[in-house]
Amino acid sequence: MIFLKLNVNRLSVDHICYIMYMTKQQRLVLIVSILASFVTGLDGFIVNVALPAIAKELGGGLEIQQWVVNGYLITLGALMLIAGSLADLFGRKKILQIGLILFAVTSLLCAFAPTGPVLIVARILQGVAGALLGPSSLALIISHFSGSKQSKAIGTWTAWTAIAPAIAPLIGGLLIDTLSWRYIFGINVLPIGLALWALTRMDSKEDLRERTKVDITGAILCTIGLCAVVYALIEQPHFGWTHPLIYGTSLIGAGALGFFFWYERHSSHPMLPLELFTVRNFSIGNIATTTIYAGLSVSTFLISIFLQQIGGYPATLAGVALLPVTVVMFLLSSRFGALAGKYGPRLFMAAGPIVGGAGFLLMTMVTQQVNYWTQLLPGVLLFAIGLSITVAPLTSAILGSIHKNQAGIGSAINNAVARVAGLVAISLLGIVLGTNLTLESFRSGMFLAAGLLIVGGIVSALGITNTFKQRED
Repeated sequence: MIFLKLNVNRLSVDHICYIMYMTKQQRLVLIVSILASFVTGLDGFIVNVALPAIAKELGGGLEIQQWVVNGYLITLGALMLIAGSLADLFGRKKILQIGLILFAVTSLLCAFAPTGPVLIVARILQGVAGALLGPSSLALIISHFSGSKQSKAIGTWTAWTAIAPAIAPLIGGLLIDTLSWRYIFGINVLPIGLALWALTRMDSKEDLRERTKVDITGAILCTIGLCAVVYALIEQPHFGWTHPLIYGTSLIGAGALGFFFWYERHSSHPMLPLELFTVRNFSIGNIATTTIYAGLSVSTFLISIFLQQIGGYPATLAGVALLPVTVVMFLLSSRFGALAGKYGPRLFMAAGPIVGGAGFLLMTMVTQQVNYWTQLLPGVLLFAIGLSITVAPLTSAILGSIHKNQAGIGSAINNAVARVAGLVAISLLGIVLGTNLTLESFRSGMFLAAGLLIVGGIVSALGITNTFKQRED
């Protein structure tokens, strides 16, 4: 225990020391990137804890819970690609400033939503703001760090942004139990204010792409396609696949997405440059991202609801159930990011998801009389270790394989893949679980999450290469 305590303390200091030895501009870049990502992570994890309270006050059951999550993810995933292009074209700093301001405004709209449909619309608008933050924050790191320093910076960014899932459920649970779920959206103000202040002190000089037209057509097609497909998946349990509303929207969504990819292939200014997928690590890494983040979204969505609705836990305790994941990631992510920079990402991307999937399999042993310490915590810890092994090497492998001036769109594609994977996975839960969550359906969901992570590990083992070109500052 003494050794563990000393090692933990040393790892915690690593993140602080690494930031202290950066240049002033690199330090500001990392701080801004962390705060911008922190905001979106904070909001996402708080909402998961608040879903039962939202459904209780506004009605709608599992359906409204899915839409509160997916309304945000639809615009986040659909517009992140065009946001990445905007970041490369007009500057990450400018796009971040706009995104942070919009995120603050839409958070207040969510807080004052009088009905379920109004809340869903506010969440959709919040996803637009979140789309502007995601690719720009990580692209800042890619454009200011290179080689092994880039891997280390990404690991540090991963570790610090992991604080959001730690404090979000705890603060959110306290606010829900003592006040109202509406207060959870107001806590975005502080990190947004700090990020905007740091941006004013950051050098605005950036390596921008040559100005081209913004792909509005592609954004519209992508959004229509995702909205239609997700609507069909969520509403299918209520209407059935043979209902005209379901197969009609499915056909519209599939057609729009098909036309989107055709248009992107032939457009002179695509928001999704398909040639990036000819880069091996970029394409394989995004395939792995699809399955890994689908499994991650399923698990986090289910655990918070399960503990409250089946286990009878208050929102505060349900909110801290995944706290060990954040603590472990904070302690280990930077270390694994540095190791991946030194030895290559393949081993870590293969082993990490499989370890995480094994953690989900352990959670299927839970019973109706939920005992968190014996039935869930062992799986949570194993999953936390697996995720820590995976995230920084995955990001480094994908973004380290493309040129710096494509960092914004490359980051956007990877973020969009992760968000859309989660979006579709949560939408499919209605088919897997039905309209209500039970012990058996929870177990089925966790088996699904485990399988998705393990597939991601296998894909990485077979496809990722350790061949990369390090670019030092």
